Amino acid sequence: MNEQWWFCLKHMRVEPDKGCPNKDRMGPYGSEVEAANALKTAAERNKAWRAQDQDEDDD
Repeated sequence: MNEQWWFCLKHMRVEPDKGCPNKDRMGPYGSEVEAANALKTAAERNKAWRAQDQDEDDD
């Protein structure tokens, strides 16, 4: 089984499967590096979604 990684919002760190409750985490991610970039990835996606919403509102 592949190991999954999470980003803990409570402790602001990457955790393996056994860590804080899922309600306090983002993930799962396929690698430790992906989990470490969770906040950056979320911010980039949010920016893209806001731009898409703005484009739809302009139509």
